[in-house]
Amino acid sequence: MRFGITLPITGVEGDAREVVELACLAEEAGWDGVFLEDYILYLGGNRAPVFDPWVLLAAMAARTKRIRLGTTVTPLARRRPWKVARECVTLDHLSNGRLILGVGLGDSHDRSFANLGEETDAKNRAGMLDEALEVIAGLWSGRKFSYQGEHYRIKDVTFLPRPVQRPRIPIWVGGGWPRKSVVARACRCDGACFYKVLPDGRHAMMEPADFRELQASVARLRTARAPFDIATGGVTDADKPDQTRAHLLSLAEAGVTWWAEFGELISGS
Repeated sequence: MRFGITLPITGVEGDAREVVELACLAEEAGWDGVFLEDYILYLGGNRAPVFDPWVLLAAMAARTKRIRLGTTVTPLARRRPWKVARECVTLDHLSNGRLILGVGLGDSHDRSFANLGEETDAKNRAGMLDEALEVIAGLWSGRKFSYQGEHYRIKDVTFLPRPVQRPRIPIWVGGGWPRKSVVARACRCDGACFYKVLPDGRHAMMEPADFRELQASVARLRTARAPFDIATGGVTDADKPDQTRAHLLSLAEAGVTWWAEFGELISGS
């Protein structure tokens, strides 16, 4: 299992530079990855500062050498997929092949969809997400690419350079387990970073049994032979090392390949 940390794009006491410094310290301390959420308006209120995750990732890529960098997750329905494709390739080159792209529909409570005139219908956003994934993969190929979809149309475009990583930059799909459409989407990509949806609609943390079932679904549905990551995260208790170690070991045995520690509490933001 690899270990990452999710840092706040609200900054540390409103300072974006401190987030970049935390990424450098994470690398020095031996962490395997740094991840940023991707939103425009802070979910917790109107007055909180929010910095652009892509600019922060570029600064991190320039300041670090080894640690993986990524988003968990980017709501593709509010982005132009060709712009995301170009940004990702640039970051992949800046970092010498260390980027992971996390994608999803976006949080249903994210005010930026309604308040900024973005698509609010979940079904439409799902269609946009699926098409955007096809567009991004096609553009990353480095070959002449055309696409005709309901939401996006491209005619005879070639994007160069290609990503550093082969066969492409890994794409992790976020969403609610055990929704079949979300699992199928993840199986077309390179990883899953799910949360659990309870029968009453509430969200919860996935348990080892859920990850074993997910791993079985991936083995059954996925056709690609490339490695598939299963990522999860939370806040561990430093005062209970034995309990934490046992919990993480149970996740690893269930097929989890990445644990991302939620860094909001660590950063004090």
